[in-house]
Amino acid sequence: MTKKEIQVFFELLRQNNPHPKCELNFKNEYTLMVAIILSAQSTDKGVNKATKSLFQNVYTPQQMLNLGEKGLREYIKSLNYYNNKTKHIMGMTEMLLNKYKGQFPRDVAELQKFPGVGRKTANVFLNVLEHRPLIAVDTHVFRLANRLKIAPGEKPLEVEKKLAQVVPEEFKSDAQHWLVLLGRYICTAKHPKCYICPVKEVCRAVEKIN
Repeated sequence: MTKKEIQVFFELLRQNNPHPKCELNFKNEYTLMVAIILSAQSTDKGVNKATKSLFQNVYTPQQMLNLGEKGLREYIKSLNYYNNKTKHIMGMTEMLLNKYKGQFPRDVAELQKFPGVGRKTANVFLNVLEHRPLIAVDTHVFRLANRLKIAPGEKPLEVEKKLAQVVPEEFKSDAQHWLVLLGRYICTAKHPKCYICPVKEVCRAVEKIN
């Protein structure tokens, strides 16, 4: 896409959804981080179903430690890789309490020191929590960046760096949500719904897809 097309692309997304939000349910910054870790290789809908009961009873680091690995597994066993996620969450919780006194650092590199927290997770966390102009590249964002030629790249980090360069500043805080929602519900991997796409007028992939 050209610079002008990208500007129009995000203007159309903003018109269609002026105030996009993360679809994960959470109560505070701790439960937000737990939900994001759980969302790896799982749908937000599935995570919300698993955390509905969990977050009614467990919403602080200490409550999670009191629950223990066995207790946590019972809540999240419907999710993919729940054993690994359990270990990551417990490890993250212990580090949060022992090293950071229960408060997450506000730095992407520092956040990546926690078990189960990669660059994508850190970006999502800070974007949702503080509306930072960070764009986390998940499967949806990666697909759209390449399919629509917004910021093509072979690896997520390459795409992330390109998006940081080409997305206008006024859209960066919401860009992640718009791209995720567009990829999740409209510009899907198979059978994209181009006929209802809010950005089809600037999309160069329509003819190839259809």
